[in-house]
Amino acid sequence: MVEIVKPVDSDAPLNTLPSLSGALPAWGKIAALSFGGPAGQISVMHKELVEDRRWISHDRFMHALNFCMLLPGPEAMQLAAYCGWMMHGIRGGLIAGTLFILPGLLSIMALSIAYASYGNMGWMQGLFFGMKAAVLAIVLSALIRIGGKALGSFAAKLIAAAGFAALALFAAPFPLVVIAAAIAGYLWLKKAPAQLGDDQVERTSTRRASILIALLWAGTLGLLLLSTGMKSVWSDIALFFSQLAVLTFGGAYAVLAWVGQVAVTGKSWLAPGEMLDGLGMAESTPGPLVIVLQFVGFMAAYRNPGGLDPILAGILGGLLTSWVTFLPCFLWIFIGAPHIERLRGNAALSAALAGVTAAVVGVIANLALWFALHFLFKTNYMVQSGLFQMNLPDIASFNGGAAILSVIAAYLLLYLKWGLFRVMTVSLGLGVLMTFMG
Repeated sequence: MVEIVKPVDSDAPLNTLPSLSGALPAWGKIAALSFGGPAGQISVMHKELVEDRRWISHDRFMHALNFCMLLPGPEAMQLAAYCGWMMHGIRGGLIAGTLFILPGLLSIMALSIAYASYGNMGWMQGLFFGMKAAVLAIVLSALIRIGGKALGSFAAKLIAAAGFAALALFAAPFPLVVIAAAIAGYLWLKKAPAQLGDDQVERTSTRRASILIALLWAGTLGLLLLSTGMKSVWSDIALFFSQLAVLTFGGAYAVLAWVGQVAVTGKSWLAPGEMLDGLGMAESTPGPLVIVLQFVGFMAAYRNPGGLDPILAGILGGLLTSWVTFLPCFLWIFIGAPHIERLRGNAALSAALAGVTAAVVGVIANLALWFALHFLFKTNYMVQSGLFQMNLPDIASFNGGAAILSVIAAYLLLYLKWGLFRVMTVSLGLGVLMTFMG
């Protein structure tokens, strides 16, 4: 998903690691600059840790990245936790991972409150109208960028097409698509024995931390189920997003179509356009894109507050979502990192990863189609026959303004190569202008 060039002086000696407190400014800088999705976030991390400060070697960084790409959840956040663990153990991993998500968590919470409170105002509608156009362009850009790197062989193109068809035409479960792609990738490439490294890593503390995190995660689920029951919105949020934490392979773009399908169609937590609004928030704030799930949890609790104030319920729902989404990310790192550090170039894992990456291209194509249908057309209808089912647009509901704004955003991002923040700013401004012009 991201191409990183090995530094020319990569064989020079590394600098002495700072203390944990001495490393905090670097992690804070990485968190503040973590815009642009995983590609941009990983590039910023590589520049800070490998190129500028020379605390971690390029090879160790790439080895950690390869492992994180195999895990469910946001690979950039998990890479931060992995590098923090390599540098300063458990505390380093927890601090690096937490700082990475903190700016986005606070930003999305503030935007969610504003959205719920002022979403019906004209200027707010205009902002989100422009945001949706930029999001559609961003998803198309991700499709082109990732597809160009991942689909180098006929087999990869075949897996991508199969993944798209399974989701778009047959509404196949997302986890099934990922598992099938991993098996296909594993089988189509030659496998070689793993190479073992000489690094000695301490495993006792990571085992203890893993057990504690697992208990916190399971304890949260158990407490909510016992105190609120299976049918409460709190149990529903905790169970659904815990499931996502285990099954979200392929990054945020890959899982958002599934989230939209469940949250919009299955549970009625959101309207279709609101899913686009949430992704726009995540795209315009620092941190991992899956922080958009906090917006989904916020709106779910906001609309089902029970006896609580809706805003307070939304805040608690959003925090609960982030808790059960990101807590397992630390678990995967602390369970696997001590063992994966000894592996150097496991070809079997690389083959499975290639299959998943190819399928992710098809998943992102399905996401782009889903977004386009719900943004460019005011109404859609379902065509279903046996296993086949697909949303088709009502041509009469075509939104010309949305199409014009989407073309402008795509032109700026894809042709003129403007930065994400600049494109988002222009799209927001044009969205407000077009809304007030009717």
